[in-house]
Amino acid sequence: MHEHILDAGLNPNPEHLLPPMPEHILDDEARFRLLGLLTDNPALSQRQLAGELGISLGKVNYCLNALLDRGYVKAMNFKNSNNKRGYLYQLTPTGISAKARAAKRFLARKQIEYERLAQEIEALRQETSKQTNAA
Repeated sequence: MHEHILDAGLNPNPEHLLPPMPEHILDDEARFRLLGLLTDNPALSQRQLAGELGISLGKVNYCLNALLDRGYVKAMNFKNSNNKRGYLYQLTPTGISAKARAAKRFLARKQIEYERLAQEIEALRQETSKQTNAA
């Protein structure tokens, strides 16, 4: 089913008819990074995206098809390319909104991680300070 979507560069399915994209496929960080890479360089190949994200080519293909199905991205063939299998992946307005939501969730999670890490560092400093003073 997904091959014809990439080949045609169209999104034939209304979003409300699609099953939800499993969240475990891409976490917010990976989703944000993928959408960011496509924003910055829509001509990246799937292989290049896989390398940048550190995930398999198959996972990139699956995720891109899910983004296409959702209407977050549209794929267009290069008009003047010798590689007719090359695509330009452009974020749609819906994709831009999805990127902003992913960034917000990612930032919130990183802030919580930062606060926990800062507390852990402070506790370690106090512990080492007590040990140094006791010695």
